[in-house]
Amino acid sequence: MRAFSFAFVLLSAVGFLLWSPVTGLKTLHLGSCVITANLQAIQKDFSEIQDSVHSERCCLLRHLVRFYLDRVFKFYQNPDHHILRKTSSLANSFLIIKKDLSICHSRMACHCGEEAMKKYKKILSHFTELELQAAVVKALGEIFILLRWMEEMI
Repeated sequence: MRAFSFAFVLLSAVGFLLWSPVTGLKTLHLGSCVITANLQAIQKDFSEIQDSVHSERCCLLRHLVRFYLDRVFKFYQNPDHHILRKTSSLANSFLIIKKDLSICHSRMACHCGEEAMKKYKKILSHFTELELQAAVVKALGEIFILLRWMEEMI
């Protein structure tokens, strides 16, 4: 019986190792934490979500820029004046984007549909669940996601 158990465990391990590349499972080493994730499936799901708002990107971006201006940059606090100047510079860049998006919206070239509004409301809901400063810091920490998404639109 022991030999059967050992053989089963060994076969399972080999099967898992052979199966992993096919299914997209990757081992991520995060310091002393090691996790396994199906990055292909995550990327596929993300791409489908991203594609669903493709036609409404202008609207979603307009809401996100307003969100950062009205709820994030406005309330960000940091004792380092250099960081505050950089944050102010970033906010000014967002103001320019907001102006351009407002022009598109006024020309009816920035369609807002149900999907974009649902996505924005979900982001807003997550933001309001946190204490204000924690939410602001989290949003600033995630701004690279927005910037990368904007970069992909070029």
